[in-house]
Amino acid sequence: MPFPTVRPDRSPTQALTAALALLLTGCTAGGEGVDLVLRGGRVWTGEGEAPIAQGVAIEGNRIVAVGDDFVVGELIGPDTEVIELEGRFVTPGFIDNHTHFNRAGELLLGINLLEVSDADGLVAEVRETAERLPEGAWMVGGMWGAYEQWSQNSTGTDEDAVASGTFDPDRTLIDPVSPDNPAILWNWDRSLHLANGAALEAAGADCSWVGVECEGGTPTGRVDGRAASLIRSAIPEKTMEQRLAEARAALADLAQYGVTTFFDITPPYQVEVYERLREAGQLTARVNMRLTLDTWDEMHASGITEGFGDDWIRYQGLKGFVDGIMGSSQARFYEPYRTTGVRGSWRNASNTGYVTGDGSGMDPRGNMESLLLGADAVGFNPRVHAIGDHAIDSITEVMARVMQANGPRIDRRFAIIHNQVIRGPETARRQAELGIIAEMQPYHTIDDMRWMEERIGERARWAYAFRTLLDAGVLLSFGSDWPGTNAAWYTVNPLQGIYAAVTRQTLDGEPEGGWFPEERIDVANALMAYTVNNAWVAGEEDRKGKIAQGFLADLAVLEVDPFTTPVGELKDVRVDYTIVDGEVVFMREGVE
Repeated sequence: MPFPTVRPDRSPTQALTAALALLLTGCTAGGEGVDLVLRGGRVWTGEGEAPIAQGVAIEGNRIVAVGDDFVVGELIGPDTEVIELEGRFVTPGFIDNHTHFNRAGELLLGINLLEVSDADGLVAEVRETAERLPEGAWMVGGMWGAYEQWSQNSTGTDEDAVASGTFDPDRTLIDPVSPDNPAILWNWDRSLHLANGAALEAAGADCSWVGVECEGGTPTGRVDGRAASLIRSAIPEKTMEQRLAEARAALADLAQYGVTTFFDITPPYQVEVYERLREAGQLTARVNMRLTLDTWDEMHASGITEGFGDDWIRYQGLKGFVDGIMGSSQARFYEPYRTTGVRGSWRNASNTGYVTGDGSGMDPRGNMESLLLGADAVGFNPRVHAIGDHAIDSITEVMARVMQANGPRIDRRFAIIHNQVIRGPETARRQAELGIIAEMQPYHTIDDMRWMEERIGERARWAYAFRTLLDAGVLLSFGSDWPGTNAAWYTVNPLQGIYAAVTRQTLDGEPEGGWFPEERIDVANALMAYTVNNAWVAGEEDRKGKIAQGFLADLAVLEVDPFTTPVGELKDVRVDYTIVDGEVVFMREGVE
């Protein structure tokens, strides 16, 4: 194959690069060309030595050339699809380090009442949910009043919240709009439950039941927790069709935000969902599945190792728990909460105390260390949830002892999930010394700031200490914790995560200058934490997280350059295209 002629407007280096790209693709300049070319933009490659290019060429599911418009232009043939970027910004596809995918799908397809606190809102949401659910599918949960109660009661004490004028509906509101879908709904803290007529009938619930409120011999739909549990026992196992529908809704949400790989806290039944989607050609993002830490021995005995799978579905990491969350005052601190007088809880390894039921907690004493020793010895990389300063220091030292006991491992990549409130710079230095990854979710920062100082006072200074960790040399890994908790919906939009890390302000721009602004980081490091770093965390740095020759063709095209966008506008930046495996899986409406 002849080398291309060096034209007057091209350097020898440009010509050589183009020639190498042609060799890689097996195309000639007059041949059919590659499958897809993006040109005329600002391409952030994630490569340290050559971070910016103009275009990308893709053949099949791989990137075959990255460079200026001349380089990628040489690979355009009559059958090549060309996306004229017209100055748009291209980044490696975003990688989200922490999702609860099945729960997100349930909320997107099913009932989500987090913002509902009155009759009109409840009727509207139930009606819309009934319209999109299959006939006969149950509506479950919803958690009405969450946002209202948390705004009225930033300290989060149940007694004050329930006394603040809680919305307490009956079935006359929802029966007319949900005749074919049984519904058992509850409020944010499960102190109130509501069943519609279809649910009462399906469960055989009537006025003879304890806990079923009746007026004039007819159930009102208000039931207590025990009766609600009995009604829920009538719910048939969710069909695979519904699970698939929920998954497709969640995948669409990921695609619109440029997320091309997500780490998932995966319940066992979800594995089949992913396999079914892939077989149908409907899996539009890659998944790194994360089971619980106490399954390491069963997985190892079954021949499942770290990274088992392929580029679409892989087992990656195992999740353990040290403490609870601050929303329930169960994150573990050295000093008590100002609001409750307690220090928080250790996560239990049994069905007592702070429940996980999966055996991967700190209690009984020595349980976590035993799990880490075993998992690490056979090559797994545990990721352990720790939020309070005592919890974080404790798991850091457990990890240090495991590293010492098991000796060096080239592919060891331990992580602390959330790493939320460190004790100070000494914690960051210790984590850097050990090579522990800070697996964080920056959107938490701008959500939790509304009540954190009330609960822990001056310790909030070290909450989400991005800059301190970064300066100490800790690898930052970012994600969402999508879809969130009963107190908040966490968006899976990485641009809002980047905004949170860069500004430390609410979406309304408060407080001015940012919350503890000394912990802000820049756009480049935030973008790295969503791409390059997360690929390394998963041991996929040889094929993901960068725009480079030979890498998987997973890209996100943004409407503007986040490096030049005013930081206050980062939250509003939209994704124009999402490309996964060389295919466009999302194009924003109105974009040509």
